[in-house]
Amino acid sequence: MNNTSLTDITGFADRYPWIFEKSSISSDKDAIINITEISTPLGPMLAGATSKGVCLLEFTNRIRLEKEFAELQKLLNAVMVAGRNSYLDQLENELTEYFEGKRKTFSVPLHTPGNDFSQAVWKTLQEIPYGKTCSYKEQAEMMNNPKAIRAIASTNGRNRLAIIVPCHRVIGSDGNMTGYAAGIDKKKWLLKFERNNSEIEDGYLF
Repeated sequence: MNNTSLTDITGFADRYPWIFEKSSISSDKDAIINITEISTPLGPMLAGATSKGVCLLEFTNRIRLEKEFAELQKLLNAVMVAGRNSYLDQLENELTEYFEGKRKTFSVPLHTPGNDFSQAVWKTLQEIPYGKTCSYKEQAEMMNNPKAIRAIASTNGRNRLAIIVPCHRVIGSDGNMTGYAAGIDKKKWLLKFERNNSEIEDGYLF
């Protein structure tokens, strides 16, 4: 396992003190979220995993990131600890393959707390093929819930697993780029990157 060194952990905690200021080490392993930083071509990402799987992957410039961390801790009744586990090692390997254009889907186990509606929304996102996009209206139709467009869009925005659960593949019905918590520039980059590495032709609605 590629464990984070003590120096890396200290530097990580110094860079993101707000992650740990309200946490204390727990003796219950199921109540620990290991947190680490992963470098990508789009900048650093923060990744977290419990003993069940990856529960967090976000760009460090995501809006309301601190609130998202606090909500995740509350949902899982967990504390955050700088370090790695096997799921985070697997995630980093799969992300490397993704950004090399070699990986189209992710196989790392996920831990996504949420109600049944949220789970259904995030599952639908994972069904949007690499290299394609859909509108919020089309996503609602995929869920057989055409009147829930607003609720679906809001739940997309609460996705805590950027890239893995590809909310970046959902665009406006008119083809315009809509809100992406880490910035529209990253959304455009990801869509262009996937299109260039996809065998699907005319996979976009814009």
